[in-house]
Amino acid sequence: MLREHERISRKVGVYTYAISSSREEAIYSVSEDGKSISEPLHWAFGVNQKGQTYIYQRNGAYYEGRMSFFKSLQGLDLTPGHDPQTPANREDAMGRLLAPSTLRLCFGCHTTAATTTAGFDPLHLMPGITCEACHGPGAEHVALMEDEKTEAGRRAIFNPKDLNPVALVDFCGACHRTMNDVVEMASTGVETVRFQPYRLESSRCWGDGDARLACTACHDPHQQLVREAAAYDGKCLACHAIAPAAKTSNDHAGKRCPVGKKDCVTCHMPRVDLPNMHAPFTDHRIRIVKRGQPYPD
Repeated sequence: MLREHERISRKVGVYTYAISSSREEAIYSVSEDGKSISEPLHWAFGVNQKGQTYIYQRNGAYYEGRMSFFKSLQGLDLTPGHDPQTPANREDAMGRLLAPSTLRLCFGCHTTAATTTAGFDPLHLMPGITCEACHGPGAEHVALMEDEKTEAGRRAIFNPKDLNPVALVDFCGACHRTMNDVVEMASTGVETVRFQPYRLESSRCWGDGDARLACTACHDPHQQLVREAAAYDGKCLACHAIAPAAKTSNDHAGKRCPVGKKDCVTCHMPRVDLPNMHAPFTDHRIRIVKRGQPYPD
């Protein structure tokens, strides 16, 4: 995103925010009454499907920028979670200090190998989510496979697909948030739509350990996210009867939908707009949605 915009800016209250980009670096600045402070941006979190949030350093500490880029706006707005009240000074207006625990969580989910036995290690991390982010250290696995010790090589690395359905959803929830995370955060209402494992675990049909309700039943973590609603119909019909006269069974315990035969997720997993995110999120709480009903926590 930064390479597509040489300069983006926005004035919020008394402060003017700007990001100026070149091939070498991006500079984030905050101005007020002709005075300005700035820092180079070191990290961009997000691949710009919905937006990007930026991390900079100041006096050796890590900060999250108060302004994020939102794709639908093609511009800047308040980073989710930041106080909308006018900051007291330019330093506070730039962003918020990230506590060590928050820093580890942010980098732990947006990069690979950011946290080692020695703690947070930004010098040796790998940008983005690579194989080892989910499968763990792979050097022994690679060495054994190269020596054609196939079976030993497979045992030498963690494979999440061996987890039971409940544990697998919790595994994905380590970054995408589980029910325990949402309770600890005291997050309620429509804001929880961003936390897909939590929403899935809130579904009426969740809880029996059915592998057809695990995250990987619908999403292949090795492929780009599929966004066409029709692509998920087969997943829904793996549980639900399709023929008008069909009865439920152990394999198809879900009743037939009396209304539709395709694009199931558009009704039963609706997209919900989050005003502060300027983008819709698919609600993973599977349910019958009725017009005008309050959003279910």
